[in-house]
Amino acid sequence: MTSAVLTSLDSFKCRRTLKVGKHEYEYFDLKVAEKAGLTGVGNLPFSLKVLLENLLRHEDGRSVTSDDIRALAEWVQNKRSDREIAFRPARVLMQDFTGVPAVVDLAAMRDAVAKLGGDSKKINPLAPVDLVIDHSVMVDAFGSGAAFKFNVDKEYERNGERYAFLRWGAGAFDNFRVVPPGTGICHQVNLEYLAQTVWTKEENGATFAYPDTLVGTDSHTTMVNGLSVLGWGVGGIEAEAVMLGQPISMLLPEVIGFELKGKLKEGVTATDLVLTVVEMLREKGVVGKFVEFFGPGLGNLPLEDRATIANMAPEYGATCGFFPIDKEALAYLGATARKDSRVDLVKAYAKAQGMYRKDDTPDPVFTDTLSLNLADVVPSIAGPKRPQDRVALTNAATAFNKVLDQEFGKAAEADKRAPVEGKNYDLGHGDVVIAAITSCTNTSNPYVMVGAGVLARNAVEKGLSVKPWVKTSLAPGSQVVTDYLEQADLQKDLDRLGFNLVGYGCTTCIGNSGPLPEEISHTIHENGLAVASVLSGNRNFEGRINNDVRANYLASPPLVVAYALAGSVMTDITTEPLGTGKNGKPVYLRDIWPSTKEVAKLVRKAVKKSMFKDRYGDVFKGDPEWQAIAVEGGLTYQWDTTSTYVQEPPYFADMTMEPAALTDIEDARILGLFLDSITTDHISPAGAIKADSPAGRYLTDNGVAQADFNSYGSRRGNHEVMMRGTFANTRIKNQMVPGVEGGVTVHYPSGERLAMYDAAMRYKEAHVPLVVFAGKEYGTGSSRDWAAKGTRLLGVRAVVTMSFERIHRSNLIGMGVLPLTFTDNASWETLGLVGSETVTLKGLGDIQPGQIVEAVITYPGGNSRTVPLKVRIDTFDELDYFRNGGILHYVLRGLVKEAA
Repeated sequence: MTSAVLTSLDSFKCRRTLKVGKHEYEYFDLKVAEKAGLTGVGNLPFSLKVLLENLLRHEDGRSVTSDDIRALAEWVQNKRSDREIAFRPARVLMQDFTGVPAVVDLAAMRDAVAKLGGDSKKINPLAPVDLVIDHSVMVDAFGSGAAFKFNVDKEYERNGERYAFLRWGAGAFDNFRVVPPGTGICHQVNLEYLAQTVWTKEENGATFAYPDTLVGTDSHTTMVNGLSVLGWGVGGIEAEAVMLGQPISMLLPEVIGFELKGKLKEGVTATDLVLTVVEMLREKGVVGKFVEFFGPGLGNLPLEDRATIANMAPEYGATCGFFPIDKEALAYLGATARKDSRVDLVKAYAKAQGMYRKDDTPDPVFTDTLSLNLADVVPSIAGPKRPQDRVALTNAATAFNKVLDQEFGKAAEADKRAPVEGKNYDLGHGDVVIAAITSCTNTSNPYVMVGAGVLARNAVEKGLSVKPWVKTSLAPGSQVVTDYLEQADLQKDLDRLGFNLVGYGCTTCIGNSGPLPEEISHTIHENGLAVASVLSGNRNFEGRINNDVRANYLASPPLVVAYALAGSVMTDITTEPLGTGKNGKPVYLRDIWPSTKEVAKLVRKAVKKSMFKDRYGDVFKGDPEWQAIAVEGGLTYQWDTTSTYVQEPPYFADMTMEPAALTDIEDARILGLFLDSITTDHISPAGAIKADSPAGRYLTDNGVAQADFNSYGSRRGNHEVMMRGTFANTRIKNQMVPGVEGGVTVHYPSGERLAMYDAAMRYKEAHVPLVVFAGKEYGTGSSRDWAAKGTRLLGVRAVVTMSFERIHRSNLIGMGVLPLTFTDNASWETLGLVGSETVTLKGLGDIQPGQIVEAVITYPGGNSRTVPLKVRIDTFDELDYFRNGGILHYVLRGLVKEAA
């Protein structure tokens, strides 16, 4: 299943020794390999050099051949390749929403191996795994100094069972570490501590050095690309396979070079830049491709700005957004308290490998390029429901009025205001009810965080205050943020505006915004108000941030504070006052906006190396509550059948050593018809569970009070909750039920309107397979394996779309669901589908990657139509996974056979 470093056949005779100070390292020299026949690989993009080294180190003649390696040299000539390769990342990163179900799967696999006659100990991570608990804290309390403790206490109260399970996992599995709650967000912890840029491993008395690489169970794993660490998000099921020694099967990607020139203008932030990059790359079309940044503008971007850009690779659709190693990367490693010996190794290794970029380094060969002059970037926000929908700040108010008309149909009542019961204020369309400084995207960047603090200080000095209907919060991705805000004497000013610390975690960005005050929520619903949130996050999809909020805008931390002061996105904050100062005069944004020079000076003064050293010195220990959690169980987990958090999943029930033969899917019914940009949030929401939903009824029936429902994300260890939550997003629109929001469908032939889950279970009882149809960009968003797991458990055998996002397509295959795409710009709409048809998929018995198969669609009147569909199984490894019913079944069978 796995290949150790020392087993490389080394066909190109490039294994060498690198001496750095007193240390010696074994490595596979790319320059030597180039002279040995890999002509031109010195001109590869830096990201592909990482892949080349990976193949050289793992050449075994089976999963990696010399021809696979030569394909990189051919790439230089053709700038693309159809070659399938096996990539073995150095490590795996997880967060708890995806980590808990992954550990549940591993525990279930141990049981399954034993039932098949194998050794349960074989189910053990072979690659190092770090799981950071960051997705569970909610913003229940806010706007006071007591908020942090209250929210942490509630977090442990709600999640004690999950955390005990994770503590069991940390003890039961090798190479598995858990970073306790309250530490930070996984990507920020990775950037500031876990990532090494160059990894080392001891084997048989030798120390090998090679690029730090990883996959993560969160799509924003790409953030660490800013520190020259190649990695991206995958579904939990694919990550589990990597943990167990299975390589990532992938096609050699196209690499789009993104040239940066010039420097940002005064008052423009890294957030404005990344929203511009997202817009440009979405328009370019980079799904399934690498993006690599180059050009003279790199020298004007601090590493934290690069990490912000890399973080949002999922939003621009790319597999990664890579920055090469240079002096800025080395400086950041040193400034964040990495060991001097590690920094020296990174520098020496990068230079030896041709992986070190200097100002005069020739540009690599790219498949295609695009360019941006940083001076052209303007202050911006993005929304109301997609990160790529950038709006210049000067046009923001006008843009919302257009949304109010075209999206919400409320233009005629734009000036409507409704009194809030028991309060001396009213609410209207566009009012900002949530203003959240949140998410690793921005809280990892001291320039925008200090900028928010200075703006808050200036606002307080002017006598401004936040509007009373705004729920404010500050949730940094690292404890270091608190240290430097206090060092800069800025936290007290943020506190005065209500931006008190509420927790260290993802919070609002992943839907843990917590409930709005009851009177606010009541006013919104009673009056049909389209209110807004403004957050410094990376995701603003429908129904994600808060069920009460229709419009969600991404913005820099300083703009989050500014909108909290203004109180409405209908206010043009570039020309209208934010409020009235203590002198009775209007105060404008320009009056309190910090200068770039002032922010940079404060960052240099306040951010200290010792902060990183102190905060990460004992990072796995946790607080007293974490240490007090009792741990039970040994090699296998003792499942509690009464638990509503952790249940043994059904994936391996009745599994045999040989998979059943593939057959055609006959007379399938349609569960859903969807339009473009259906996200994994639509398919498998992470936020609040409604009491009248199938999941809510399940919890109620099992004795859980509504106040203790927690969230879908926290319940991912229980398939009973999650399958009921599939397609249950409150904003999802199934076109089988036009004009209706929420997870409903029409059951046929009865014609009854039912919840998606209820209809699926009725079909299951009748042994009727299901299919789902959708438009473009299906599966956009988080690397959420439950969007595939839930789909499979509902009985969906195939998903037919115009296009898929990369991770979700892979996840579907990993769960044995067939991804198919229309050809020749066809769609379910051009076929005239309404949901009452049946679908038969032919030619699946001898299916091949990229094959065209036939779908026979039978309409209610008896007429039928045959439609060609492309199989989006792209590699032969993926075909093996699909034939086995999923990637975990494939791995499990392989482990048992190896031990036989």
